[in-house]
Amino acid sequence: MIQPPSLKFGDKICIVSPSRTIQETQIKEAIDIFEAWGLQVDLGSHVYDRFGYFAGTDEQRLSDLQIAINNPDIKAIFCSRGGYGMSRILDLLNFDNLLNTPKWIVGFSDITALHIQLNNIGIQSIHGLMPVQFDYMGTEESLDSLKELLFNNKVEYQLPVHADNILGDASAEIIGGNLSLLTDCLGTKSEISTNGKILFVEEIDEYLYKIDRMFNQLKRANKLSKLKGLIVGDFSQQKDTNIPFGQTLEQIVLHHTSEFNYPVAFNIPIGHEPHNLAVPCGRVMKLNVSKSKVELIG
Repeated sequence: MIQPPSLKFGDKICIVSPSRTIQETQIKEAIDIFEAWGLQVDLGSHVYDRFGYFAGTDEQRLSDLQIAINNPDIKAIFCSRGGYGMSRILDLLNFDNLLNTPKWIVGFSDITALHIQLNNIGIQSIHGLMPVQFDYMGTEESLDSLKELLFNNKVEYQLPVHADNILGDASAEIIGGNLSLLTDCLGTKSEISTNGKILFVEEIDEYLYKIDRMFNQLKRANKLSKLKGLIVGDFSQQKDTNIPFGQTLEQIVLHHTSEFNYPVAFNIPIGHEPHNLAVPCGRVMKLNVSKSKVELIG
């Protein structure tokens, strides 16, 4: 697995908008923070465009991301926000230059689709805070974790303990992201590979029965049976139907993984909350889930 080089003072980075449209005011704080980190900030030509829901047409969003990938002067690419749109352009991207001149690509939510494809071709990427969230209250630790990973290549997290955790240890490559996008990729050219890996999942604004359906789909697609470990991040703003589903998130996950033998860690700060720790997708990580602590190190 190719690991992109760490950033250093003076490097140039690029912000692109491959998914939902965004306004200039929404990433001003991010630009200021990047510059305070000693980085030069470039913007995709269509970063503020709008075509309905999207940040420009498919062709415009594809062009910005491809140009940033191909430009050797750009040392990291930050997706401005998620939403929806990445999977519409994913199959048209050419990664040859990225494999020859690797660079970090950062994002989460809809950007999960890109992380999976990058994992499949053998290059690490970062599931982490996006520029649209840099000015949110409570993101300080998220920003620190992102900076530490980008500049010092360090991940060492002491995480909260949850009563429903399944105890155990794992050392394996980590991959994952938004649950909807993990199921969306099934049956496509960029289908996720989970065998022998630590999988992490997160979601937002979803009904419990749909969460159950997506876990069931992953299980039916044989994506849960051969894991080394499972990390359950934030499932923000869960919803229920008029007839209650009758199971909590934890009960849903344990139901679909009960026949397998690997550690499961719940309530990990990865996802759509301000506390969203950076994770290097594709890196071999150590996961330790005990009664007294949960550690993720790599």
